Amino acid sequence: MSFNTFGHLFRVTTWGESHGPALGCTIDGCPPGITVDEAGLQHWLDLRKPGTSKYVTQRREPDQVQILSGVFEGQTTGTPVQLMIQNADQRSKDYGDIKDQFRPGHADYTYFTKYGIRDYRGGGRSSARETAARVAAGGIARAVLKNMLPKLTIRGAMVQIGENVINRNNWDWEQTGQNPFWCPDSKAVSGWEAYLDGIRRDQDSVGAVIEVIAEGVPAGLGAPVYAKLDTELAAAMMSINAVKGVEIGDGFASAALRGSENADEIRMGNDGPRFGSNHAGGILGGISSGQDIVVRFAVKPTSSILTPRKSIDRFGRDVDIITKGRHDPCVGIRAVPVGEAMAACVILDHLLLHRGQIGENRGSIAPVS
Repeated sequence: MSFNTFGHLFRVTTWGESHGPALGCTIDGCPPGITVDEAGLQHWLDLRKPGTSKYVTQRREPDQVQILSGVFEGQTTGTPVQLMIQNADQRSKDYGDIKDQFRPGHADYTYFTKYGIRDYRGGGRSSARETAARVAAGGIARAVLKNMLPKLTIRGAMVQIGENVINRNNWDWEQTGQNPFWCPDSKAVSGWEAYLDGIRRDQDSVGAVIEVIAEGVPAGLGAPVYAKLDTELAAAMMSINAVKGVEIGDGFASAALRGSENADEIRMGNDGPRFGSNHAGGILGGISSGQDIVVRFAVKPTSSILTPRKSIDRFGRDVDIITKGRHDPCVGIRAVPVGEAMAACVILDHLLLHRGQIGENRGSIAPVS
């Protein structure tokens, strides 16, 4: 099995390679009657596409999405939705020198070991270009969620680049759309610009940490054991190219807390239970609590760099590799809309699962009169 599909009821299959003629996705399980058009989906793709600033790859791709099936007269029909994005600016010749060599940090060696063949043009299926299809699918998921949970918002931000971390006291969501880093701390931006300029001059790359927050998720989504909401969110984020770590809520930092500090205390409010904190990131026992869902993931430095690296080729010879081409000095920048899209797909999938099994929540707590 190839495992190119994720989801249970809202199922997404992505296809295509970095330097093939096109890439895209097939979405099965999308409810009918949802208003969808190419312009609405294009909004999300434009946030991820390359060439938007000097800090990302200069590959010029319009990432124009086409709806091939599953939508009639502006509404989903309940049948599979097929989305296609044509590749327009491939430079496969940039990779000719490494067709028999394995780039350190890339999937070249493992792909060849597994399949005995690999598409060396930009990494083929392992390229971050595959994530354009995920963002397109996320656009469909967002349209469904807008219909089913109109108060839901899913937003992402870059909270760390290299060793540079934001000041959370300066967090302002409006700022994420005002700078090329999706940074919510306006005071950090100029320092990040100078830092990444230095990385680029050194012909090197750097990693990042992305935080995705979903507000307005109802309590009750998920399952106690094998389909925990946090399990599937973590798997979704971990499946994004170059992601090497995921945490929910306080994550690894919770290991340094005492139980008296970590437990999110509850009191009864006028509108229902109120939590005093959110160390758990909105998920308890694999099931959403109604608080904000907080997911954070770490993106490794881009492996394609002009600094020579030691490796081998498929004939077993030692080689030194310089990877030519147009690459992100920090691929984490364009991972923000990808993380948002994956969160939308997972939350929608669990919303459909919940309604299919439970319908409305069966447990309720009424304020004492």
